[in-house]
Amino acid sequence: QVQLVESGGGLVQAGGSLRLSCAASGGTSSRYGMGWFRQAPGKEREFVAAISRSGANTNYADSVKGRFTISRDNAKSTGYLQMNSLKPEDTAVYYCAATTAITYWSPTVYNYWGQGTQVTVSS
Repeated sequence: QVQLVESGGGLVQAGGSLRLSCAASGGTSSRYGMGWFRQAPGKEREFVAAISRSGANTNYADSVKGRFTISRDNAKSTGYLQMNSLKPEDTAVYYCAATTAITYWSPTVYNYWGQGTQVTVSS
């Protein structure tokens, strides 16, 4: 059973940057694909980015391509989401997730979730 804990959220002005971290425990990090999702008030949770078990392959939602970068350090059992050029519409609770499925790029395969971290971007 994998436990995930996000950190790094906060309040930032538009155009600023934040780096989210996702610390994993209870399993071998390299056995899991990892993803980031977000949910804004009144909206459904949406896919943001995903990374393969080795970190060699990544996928992004069109809305964040070129601004966000997902990465991982399996030695530290930690995943990251670097967010640059933030916009007010990026405001949401961001969730880290993990999957044992090979198809890490599919948003529907994630079965382990963190508690979320709030990101607020002011205009």
